[in-house]
Amino acid sequence: MRLALTPGQQADCTVAADLLAGLAVSAVLADKAYDTNAVVAHISQAGAAVVVPSKRSRRTPRELDRNLYADRNKVERFFNRLKQYRRLATRHDKTAASFLAFAQCAATFVWLL
Repeated sequence: MRLALTPGQQADCTVAADLLAGLAVSAVLADKAYDTNAVVAHISQAGAAVVVPSKRSRRTPRELDRNLYADRNKVERFFNRLKQYRRLATRHDKTAASFLAFAQCAATFVWLL
């Protein structure tokens, strides 16, 4: 639905709120990297179910719907299909704008197939 680039040294969870803004979803599935108080609060305020496994450092772990979390595999398969495009896997583009543009084109191709 949306792709965003972040610098290699920046955590992906910092752009999660921007990616989720304006989307009407019933649940958000993500991995442990997105288990931050800010991301969880943003998802809860949007009225969506938080399907993110708790980090080990959480004092009170959240309940996790394992059946729904298993659907996150589809996201992983999507990114693996994107990596089939050599231009994306080897990062041949010189600028971030052209890399993101091709990533969006490749995502469209994967969606159409």
